[in-house]
Amino acid sequence: MDASPYYSCCGRGNESQLKTYDAQGRPVGFPLYYDNYFVPRGYAVVLVDLSGTNRSDGCVDVGGPADVTSAKAVVDWLNGRAAGHSARTGGTTVKPAWANGSVGMIGKSWDGTIANGVAATGVDGLRTVVPISAISSWYDYYRSDGAPLYSGTPADLAAVVESASAAPHCTAVQQRLAAGAPSNGDWSRLWQQRDYVADAAKVRASVFVVHGMQDLNVRDINFSQWWTALARTGVDRKIWLSQTGHVDPFDFRRAAWVDTLHSWFDHYLLGVDNGIQRGPVADIERAPDQWTQDRTWPAPATATGTLGLRPGTLTTATGRGTATFTDNPALGEDDWAANADSASPEKTVFTTGALTQDLRISGQGSITLSVRSTTSSAHLSAVLVDLGPTTIRNYEGAGEGITTLTTRSCWGDSTPGDSACYLDTAADTAPAGYTIFSRGWADLGHYAGLDRTVTLTPSTPYSITFDLAGTDHVVPAGHRLALIVAGTDSGLLEPPPTTPRLSIDLAHSSLRLPMVGGAAALRQTATPTPSRALPGLPAGRAGAATGPENFR
Repeated sequence: MDASPYYSCCGRGNESQLKTYDAQGRPVGFPLYYDNYFVPRGYAVVLVDLSGTNRSDGCVDVGGPADVTSAKAVVDWLNGRAAGHSARTGGTTVKPAWANGSVGMIGKSWDGTIANGVAATGVDGLRTVVPISAISSWYDYYRSDGAPLYSGTPADLAAVVESASAAPHCTAVQQRLAAGAPSNGDWSRLWQQRDYVADAAKVRASVFVVHGMQDLNVRDINFSQWWTALARTGVDRKIWLSQTGHVDPFDFRRAAWVDTLHSWFDHYLLGVDNGIQRGPVADIERAPDQWTQDRTWPAPATATGTLGLRPGTLTTATGRGTATFTDNPALGEDDWAANADSASPEKTVFTTGALTQDLRISGQGSITLSVRSTTSSAHLSAVLVDLGPTTIRNYEGAGEGITTLTTRSCWGDSTPGDSACYLDTAADTAPAGYTIFSRGWADLGHYAGLDRTVTLTPSTPYSITFDLAGTDHVVPAGHRLALIVAGTDSGLLEPPPTTPRLSIDLAHSSLRLPMVGGAAALRQTATPTPSRALPGLPAGRAGAATGPENFR
């Protein structure tokens, strides 16, 4: 089951496929390969129009109770707990005699987000969910610890997907969506209603998470906080982490993905003991099209270590000294990383020396900063960088790490009006002198919590702790690990209303990282060795062009 708002407005998959219908209004073309591949293998495939979209009544709720309830109602119907009808006006009662009540939800982006939301209701009959590039808390799509990631509100996204017949009746709902998402980043009732992590304890379905570690649309905090919360439930979990941006695994690892997904559904929906639940939990893309596996995630032997900050240096010793920078909203993480060893006023950089052995960071880190601002408002960015030459997927390119080819391959059976053959893809790669592999952003005015914004008193010290996005990255021997702290991350974070100069008290600041082997794994490093400016990705940024209107 794939519940989506995109079946008539925007399409699904790399080819933006829409639902199509015959003259009598019966479905002919189902987007994606799910029906082509799985129906011949004993499954039924259900594509659900979310409230207010395509042929569904109601209003778009952007991940809220109406969105989730409209999809949950279909799970209830498939399990005989809800009534279905042959027409919008009533008609005859329709029962899914072809269904055994065992449901798996899947989908990318908003679709996968709804799968998370329905799973968090604990509904009977939902056996598994496969959220791909999905949100776990809508606050963390639009905001980051008080800082705005986008200037708009969920009302803008609702307007993109709402059907022409629904829109005239949904003005009040859109007004509530806009009013409930204050630009100051406060944790409002609207965000609380759309926080599935808070209800992770209710999840009874197994969960197969897929996410791009360079997803600058649905940013990686969404998968890592969901994964961590689910660990406490005891449900079966599996995870794939690619080096792409906001991309479906069908388009970056097609054959392996379809085979793995088939085995996953066979086990959790049909009860086949094929061993997938006993296999590796994590598949991680280390370099373009090069994958490794682990029996758990975060990786075995991972322990969180605390690193100190000294001027220019990232160390296992206690931090000391101060560092200063001035917010420059015109510059962002690529500008900072490419000039990591060049002093400039808009950033401060802390690096290790050249590593004498590989260092693997696996999981979700955090940073604590003691900061003074010269103005009444300030935003902070923290970026982890691997300084050294490599080849990466070009996640800032148009395909966010993939190139779409002109050839096609077929996955399942075609029917008249619904081809099973899809455009092939290949990795889009680029040489780079650095790799940005984790990020975090915060508003200093939310140092005491998200409930309300505090107007900063200039020159007063404030201590703030915020999370960095989950990652799994190996900094190879010979490279250096860097932490960059700055203000506005251009294209990824909206600037504050003032332009502050910030001073960090390094003795009361630290970085906490999940490292295989703990902090001891970082002790074998040489003295920091600055280098010249490093080449970055080709011009163009997925994040700058990626907003709620491109969520899909």
